[in-house]
Amino acid sequence: MSNPMRPPRAPRPSASLRPAMTPMRRTGPAARSALPAAALAGALLLAGCSGTADTEPPGSTSAKVNPTSARATPTWAPVTGTPQVIPAVRDFRRADGRGWRPSKGARVVVPAGEKSNVADEAQRMAQDLGLTVVYGDQTVQPGDIEVKITGKNGAQQANNVPVQSAADEAYTLTADGTRLTLTAPTDAGIFYGTRTVKQAVHAAGGLPEGTIEDRPGRPQRGMSLDNARKPFTQDWIEARIREIADLKLNQFQLHFSDDQGFRIQSDTHPEIVSADHLTKAQIRQIVALARSLHISVVPELDSPGHLGAVLKHYPDLLLRRASGSVVPGAIDISNPKAAPLIDSLLKEMSELFTNPEGAPAYWHLGGDEYQALLSSTPATTYPQLTRAARQKYGPNGTLRDLATGWLNDRQKTVEAKGKNRIEAWNDGFFSSPRVSADKNRMVDYWTGKEAGHRDPAEFLREGRNVMNFNDEYLYYVLGEPNQFVYPTGQRIYESWTPLVIRGTQPVAVPANLTGPDRIPGARFAIWCDRSQAQTAAQVAAGIRLPLAALAQKTWDPRTPALSWAGFKALADRV
Repeated sequence: MSNPMRPPRAPRPSASLRPAMTPMRRTGPAARSALPAAALAGALLLAGCSGTADTEPPGSTSAKVNPTSARATPTWAPVTGTPQVIPAVRDFRRADGRGWRPSKGARVVVPAGEKSNVADEAQRMAQDLGLTVVYGDQTVQPGDIEVKITGKNGAQQANNVPVQSAADEAYTLTADGTRLTLTAPTDAGIFYGTRTVKQAVHAAGGLPEGTIEDRPGRPQRGMSLDNARKPFTQDWIEARIREIADLKLNQFQLHFSDDQGFRIQSDTHPEIVSADHLTKAQIRQIVALARSLHISVVPELDSPGHLGAVLKHYPDLLLRRASGSVVPGAIDISNPKAAPLIDSLLKEMSELFTNPEGAPAYWHLGGDEYQALLSSTPATTYPQLTRAARQKYGPNGTLRDLATGWLNDRQKTVEAKGKNRIEAWNDGFFSSPRVSADKNRMVDYWTGKEAGHRDPAEFLREGRNVMNFNDEYLYYVLGEPNQFVYPTGQRIYESWTPLVIRGTQPVAVPANLTGPDRIPGARFAIWCDRSQAQTAAQVAAGIRLPLAALAQKTWDPRTPALSWAGFKALADRV
């Protein structure tokens, strides 16, 4: 990877886009009528009405509100200001009152019952706050939190199913009369609401009186970890998964194979597995934890490059130049034994990373930095690849055609194992009249610095979706080789947006090509090129603020209301 001199930073967007905080008084029917439907339903429920009963799962009952409950109304100093959380909430409408704080005897009330798909979210929030959980037909008492799904589809879906869109992750929180009501269309939205409550308690002791309406701007938000060059323990990985879950990030990419190591137990090819690796049982535990926190795991087995740990045991499959010299880490894709080896690993590893039927199921094919593609004289330097390309694609077939066909075939392998969200790095996509990358494969754009790499605008114009991995802002490369420098939270917070895919300027395409349906989000990537440059603890410390900044900028497209100093101070509290 190369990295020329960095261009100037992009200017910070106008502060005029900061969210407005509109005071609101709920003192009568007219004021209540100004509330949106979800907040009005919560207000009616808290007033003793059952206006949301028809949206609950069959057989469930609304919790009751009894203003003359035996429990005394708790007293506390008012919670003031706006909710103190990362990422900041999209909309908050203030009301008169003291807000909500966790108090002695307070409970989390789940009307849908102990076996509902929001029970685990309620239990986790109760544990975070030191509260108890009660289920079913309960009276909502002063100090309680009521947790409810606001739609039959959300109530009936399986527990912790990965969501399809950002709308599925929305939630509403209302603090009213010492009680708190959390509603959402899915259990994912409920989970994000619980993260808001947890952070607000840590940062300010509770939530101010009023209603939060919150939702993400981009549906895919996450972190990528190179566990191949530097092995990380299960405990370290799980701690990062919990950390990003609290930031409302929802993806964890695991790069587990490279030249330096193959880090997952393999029963079909045990000889390739590095001594320091994760067992299949550990991977299943990691996947289960991630799913419980509404995080999708994106496994990556890179090919046809970055296969050194595998090819160490299959030297006859190494790519060689016409001179006889070996290309480190590259497999000879013209060799008929190459595809069966990689496919067997893809099939075995696919079975570890399971998803509920019909849910998004991710797989990353890699496809980057296949050194033969960088040759200025491919026909003479790699005659075996050129012959194979012409045999398969005709007399004009090229090495790029052969590499494109390789990834297309690997995609078919993982799709046959149920994977339906396929990705590859941008330098594995090429234009050719003979063969094109599968149309359903997303472009993970990390660099435009190497010769011949296409601008992200080209991918968007041809109808492809592009995930933002901008190596100018989102690449944490251990040891800072090739002019990389450790990214900072401040630079991400002040200068980057999901539209800045390459370099420091937004991608130059019409606005209708930059929405969340086309640029679904971004991941922050940790690469361990010089694995000993930092300890695991130093990596965790170094990525903390960049992850927080990424969470803010992928959740809300507006210019943040807080200064960087204020944001950093808040990150230290939550």
